[in-house]
Amino acid sequence: MKRGWVTVVVIGLVIVVIAYLEARRPESMPLQVTSKGVVAPDFVGIEHWINSEPLTIPDLKGKVVLVDFWTYTCINCIRTLPHLVEWDTKYRNKGLVIVGVHTPEFTIEKVYDNVVMATKKYGITYPVAQDNEFATWASYQNRYWPHKYLIDKEGIIRYDHVGEGKYDETERKIQELLTELGEDVTMPISALPDETPMQQQTPELYLGYEFALPRGQQIGNPGGFQQGKTASYVLPTNIIPDVPYLEDLWESSADYVRSAEEEGALILEFTASAVNIVADALDQPVKMSILLDGESLSKEEAGDDVMFENGEAYVLIDEPRLYNIVRGAYGTYTLRLVFHGKNVTLHSFTFG
Repeated sequence: MKRGWVTVVVIGLVIVVIAYLEARRPESMPLQVTSKGVVAPDFVGIEHWINSEPLTIPDLKGKVVLVDFWTYTCINCIRTLPHLVEWDTKYRNKGLVIVGVHTPEFTIEKVYDNVVMATKKYGITYPVAQDNEFATWASYQNRYWPHKYLIDKEGIIRYDHVGEGKYDETERKIQELLTELGEDVTMPISALPDETPMQQQTPELYLGYEFALPRGQQIGNPGGFQQGKTASYVLPTNIIPDVPYLEDLWESSADYVRSAEEEGALILEFTASAVNIVADALDQPVKMSILLDGESLSKEEAGDDVMFENGEAYVLIDEPRLYNIVRGAYGTYTLRLVFHGKNVTLHSFTFG
């Protein structure tokens, strides 16, 4: 599939997204700069601590601290987590303290029990701070998920990295700062693969109008989002790539779209090798059948959360989280999701 315009569109959307996020975040305070560098701001406005008693940057002086801004349904964050977990295992006893600052994007990510569920799912045992009001996010003048900051023994930010990748570089910096503590960290760099996608793919797509519209996104049905209303949607004759379409009765809310009857469907033509959907079921678990190019998803194409029954591929939506529904060969496909039950909420699609 040749779509050179995708890069230009994505760059434009990133600019819009940054402006949108900045308008919603608490006002940032100036960073403190000394002759040694930028002083790491403290953790402020934290609602809950997971896996730890409350921590402060001053109390952690004499340690190397890695602050990681993340949120649990963000696929870019999720792909970094195995590296963080491994660094915690390798270097915790050498003086490294990892603090995951969980700053939510969707409403479901503000719920304490949901964040705890995610830490268990991804094997996170290092401290996690729940930054629901973006207070610590603002104090670091952060604008991205994920974003890692490395802080030395004196509380100075010595390195930061936005997004996925550069795992070797980050780990070498961890080793450098630990060596400054007098620790022997002459050990091999992690062999975990870097799973950052390198091919052009469909961009992240949002289904709540408060997230989609500022990014220049819409559903493809005539009339688009019916904000705050429940409406019956009919598929048009022509389907535009990288645009989701609803079928049957759906409620359109700021955070998600919700199926409002027992049978509903969503159609999307995408380009990628993997598809993820952030979803929840408000009342009881709901079965979601998955078809690719008109056929039930095969086992070779199935994502990690897919199950099979009598040759039918489906996912059981029973928790508020990201579900990996397709993982196969890179290409352009038409996805059809059929929901067998109402009150399913769909927040976003991400791709890999």
